[in-house]
Order: sequence, then C-alpha cells, then structure tokens
Amino acid sequence: MISLLNNIASMEAQNQLNVTQGNLQNTLFQLSSGSRINSGADDAAGLAIANGLEANITALTQSQQNANDGVGALQVADGALAQVTTLLNRAVTLATESATGTVGSSQRSALQAEYSQIQTEINSIGSNTSFNGSQVFNNQAASIFLSDGNTSTTIQANQINLTSAGLLQAAGQSATLSASGKISAGDTVTVGNTVYTFVDGSNKGAAATTAMPAADVAGATAETSTAAAGAGAVDVLIDSNSTESQQTQIQNTLQNLAAAVNGGAGGGVVYQSGGNANPEATAAVNGTTIQMTATAAGLALGASAGQATNASGDVIVKKSSAGLGYLGTDAAGTGMLSSAGAGTDLSTAGDAQNALTAINTAIAAVASDRGNLGAVINRLQAASNVEGVQVQNLTSAENNIMAANIPQQVTNLSEYSILNQSGISALAQANSAQQSILKLLQ
Repeated sequence: MISLLNNIASMEAQNQLNVTQGNLQNTLFQLSSGSRINSGADDAAGLAIANGLEANITALTQSQQNANDGVGALQVADGALAQVTTLLNRAVTLATESATGTVGSSQRSALQAEYSQIQTEINSIGSNTSFNGSQVFNNQAASIFLSDGNTSTTIQANQINLTSAGLLQAAGQSATLSASGKISAGDTVTVGNTVYTFVDGSNKGAAATTAMPAADVAGATAETSTAAAGAGAVDVLIDSNSTESQQTQIQNTLQNLAAAVNGGAGGGVVYQSGGNANPEATAAVNGTTIQMTATAAGLALGASAGQATNASGDVIVKKSSAGLGYLGTDAAGTGMLSSAGAGTDLSTAGDAQNALTAINTAIAAVASDRGNLGAVINRLQAASNVEGVQVQNLTSAENNIMAANIPQQVTNLSEYSILNQSGISALAQANSAQQSILKLLQ
C-alpha cells in the first residue's frame, strides 16, 4: 500500500541508521582510546571493579618503591658497619700489640694515637652516615610502610646509636647507688631508657598475703604495674613496714628496685605482677647499696640516650632522689655512677688487654646488628618481589576489564561503516518512494 500520511520505510531506515551510527561511534571511541569502558554507561560494574584494582595497583607500586628505598637505606647502614668492622679489626691488632711486654711506652703512645683516630672515625661514621638527608644511626627504628590500599604492614629495622663510647666501653661497666637516707615517694631512678618511680606502698593496691616473708605482710601491699610519668616508667614500692628496722625497709625497697630492673620478684613487698627485665642493665643488691651493670645493649646506648653523661660518654644510671646517694660521681657532678672510666685505651699492657675484650665485644655487637639489618633487607626484598607480582597480576585483571578487543573492534568498524553507508542509501530510497505517487496524479 502506498500512503501519503506516513513513510514507514523511511522511519525504519532512520531507526536502523541511528543504531548503526551509535555502534559505529562506540567502536571509534574504543579504537581511539584503546579502552572498552569510556563512560559509566558502557559497563558500570566493570568500571567500579577496575577502579578498585587501579587503586590497589597504585598503592602496591608505591609500596614496592618504599621497600626498595628501605633496602637502600639499610644497605647504606650495613656498608658503614662493614667499615666499622674493618676499623675494629685494626684495633684488635693495635691492642694485641700494646698488650705484650716487649712494647715500650713511646711505642704504646703511637699505638694509642692510632687507636684514638679509629675511635674518632667510628664517631664520624655514626654521625655523618645519612640516607635522603636523615641520619642513619640515630638509635631509632626505621619504619617501612607497605600497603595494597586495603591492608597495610610496617616493617621496622632497629638502628644502633653508633659511637665509639657506646662500642668501646670496658666490659661490665657498672654504677653503684647507696641508700644514704629515707627513700620518698616520687623519687626516681633512670636506668638506660627506663624510669623507675618509687611509690608509697600504703597507698597502692590491696593487702598482700603472698610472695613475701610472713614478717613483712603486715602493713605491706601488692601492686600491679601502673603507668608512671615518662616513657617506659615502672613503679617500685617503698617498704614502709613499721615492724621492721629502717635498714631492713631500705634493703627491701632496693630489692624491689633490683626486681624491677631484672624482671623478677621483689623483697618485702611485691612491686608488680610479672616484670619485664631492663634490656640495658642488670641489678644486684648488697645491703643498702645496689649495683647496676650495663648489658651489651646498655653499652651501645652511648652518649646520646638522653641520660646524664660524664666526659667519657658513659650512660648507666641517674637519680632524682634525696634518699639515694652516689658511690662516686663524675667530676662534672652530673650524677653518673661509674666504677671505672668507660673509655678504653692502650696506655698500659693491662689497659690494652681490657681494651681487647671491649673491642671483641664491639665486633660481636656490630656483627649482630649487621645480621639484624640483613634479615630486614631480605624481608624487604621479598616483600618488593611479592608486590611486583601482585602489581603484574592486578594489572592483568584490570586490563581484561578495561582494554578494548582491537581485532574485534576493527571488524566492527568495517561492519558498521558498511551498514552506515547502506542505511543512508536505504533512507534515500525510502524518502524517494513516495515520489511515485506524483506519477499517479499525472
């Protein structure tokens, strides 16, 4: 039927031509961008998944860089410590030579001069070694942050405070406190990086009935560990049992302090439930005196641990207690307690032998620190490798969602181009079909 009212063939041709041009336009977008999804309308769910994967990839890529930077920083530290080991090995030679009786005083002076230069160079390495503008040996843990955008982890590498005073101290460096009067609540003793605060037993905790001599139960109290002022602070109870002599009270109080340092049970009263041993020192009580002996970690603190120091850079103990006196303070009066000078030298055969012991201890400490650094380096390298594989796999997954299928789109381009041309031709034919009505009217 030929109608003047509507040209249905033309309308159909237009509709098909619009569909073809839409498909042709989408094909051209994909071919020009290389992406299958160029707007949310193309694939909303796929776009959301791909964007999440892209965030993961971005975080993992930076985390891999963080890990590589961490490896670089730790390798700088390891290289510096390798040179320190070389210097210490030379110091072993010097100390061994100075320790023999066939060396004269003038020769020992020459040996001491070189030994002093070794100590100076160790200090220089400790203070001048840096990575990206930051000092490497700062006695603070280097934290490497890794994340995939959803979960994260932090890998830490402990750094020593590299000083000759910290490494080359006489073995067993110790400090002695003497209780010369009443110990009062609020008095403190600082051992390494830990503050111990004396507290009044009568005001702390519930009455203690166990873990103390029966004679000490009356008037004594037990305390669970509480946070005192300052980082790492530990409360230590004062034994104020009125049935005891003042000397016994002082002894028990010092036993509590020693227990806090050693992480064991106190005397007279229970100072806390389950103590943690001080990593920098051990303690021993003899009557009304208490002796603190530095551990290898304590010796390694050096002069930069934030504690009182003397001219030799010792770091053992300081106090703020009128009831605790010192058995020997340094000349500067800073309250450093030392049974001997912390520094080592080669002035005599005996000094050289003591220095040799300290040097061997230092070599072992440096080797241990290098081992710890090496373990963290291996972990960071493993993490970097894993993150590299994750980035590869996630990128592949994102590519499967986002990337256009180029061969298919080239085929589509040919198809839609032909359809577009034929559609235009068909529309022209449909529009000219009604012209035949005029033929009937002639």
